[in-house]
Amino acid sequence: MSNRLTKIVTRGGDKGETSLADGTRLHKDDARIALIGDVDELNSWLGVVIAHGAEGVLKETLARAQHDLFDLGGALSFPGAPVLSEDHVARLDEAAAKLNEDLPPLKEFILPGGAKEISFCHVARTVCRRAERSMAAFHRLAPEAAHGLQYLNRLSDVLFIAARVEARRLGVNEVYWRKER
Repeated sequence: MSNRLTKIVTRGGDKGETSLADGTRLHKDDARIALIGDVDELNSWLGVVIAHGAEGVLKETLARAQHDLFDLGGALSFPGAPVLSEDHVARLDEAAAKLNEDLPPLKEFILPGGAKEISFCHVARTVCRRAERSMAAFHRLAPEAAHGLQYLNRLSDVLFIAARVEARRLGVNEVYWRKER
C-alpha cells in the first residue's frame, strides 16, 4: 500500500477554509464541514466506549459503526455521493434488537451515570444526536443523505441501549429520574 498522506501539516486551512475530496474549498464553519466534524467526534466517542470495556455484540456493533462513520465522513466529502445505504440501517436495527433481548422493560427515564462506562455511552449518544441534527439540516439540501440521517437516528438508539447493556454487565443499577426530589 502506498502512502496515502505524505504531509500532515499543509497550512491549507490557515485562512479558515478546507478542501473536500473533489477539491472544492469550503469555509470551516460550512454546514457540511461541521457535520463531518460531528461525525468524526462521534467516532472518537465510540472508540472511548470500546476502550472502556464494551464486550461481545456491543463491541462488534460499535467497531462496525466506527467503520461506517468513517465511510460516512468520506461520503460527505464528495458532494452528491450516496451517504450510506439501507443495509447500514438494517444492521443497526438488527444489533439494537439483539442487544435489547435480555434487558428488562424500561419503566422510567434513565439519567447518565452509575459508572464511567455507562456515562461514556450516554456522552456518545448525545454527540450522536448532535450529529443527527446536523445531518437533518444537511439532508434538506442533499437528499442523498437520507440513509445517513436514518443511520444516525438508529445509532443513537443503539448507544442508549449500550448504556443499559453496560449497566447490566457491570452489575450497576441504572440511575432513574425521580419526578419528586
